[in-house]
Amino acid sequence: MKPTAGPLAPLAECRRLFLRNHEVTIAIGVHAFEKTARQRVRINVDLYVPLAQSTPRADRLDEVVDYDFVRHEIAALVAQGPIELQETLADAIVARMLAHPQVRAARVSTDKPDVYPDCETVGVEVFRIKDAP
Repeated sequence: MKPTAGPLAPLAECRRLFLRNHEVTIAIGVHAFEKTARQRVRINVDLYVPLAQSTPRADRLDEVVDYDFVRHEIAALVAQGPIELQETLADAIVARMLAHPQVRAARVSTDKPDVYPDCETVGVEVFRIKDAP
């Protein structure tokens, strides 16, 4: 059953595209030891695109949101230089995803798997739905 009201209503009739565990090595962190070396960061992205805008009729790439768009936007962002907070990184990625005209909503998580020896990873996640036109 699709939601007809409530916060998830805008996602009814959407396709979810995703990028899992995209790994980049970047300058990120606020502590002195983080500023002297690049760190491994994993990025996960979910994009929600209306089926009407993502159902190919001719089986062509230009009929859908291309995964290369996601990877390109992440690469362009991290190339801009050091970032202190994972929250800043996740917010910037989600904003770039929502700038795509076909994307209705986006979820982005980032995590740093090498921070603490006693846990698998530390991270942050953000989810945003584009305002209705």
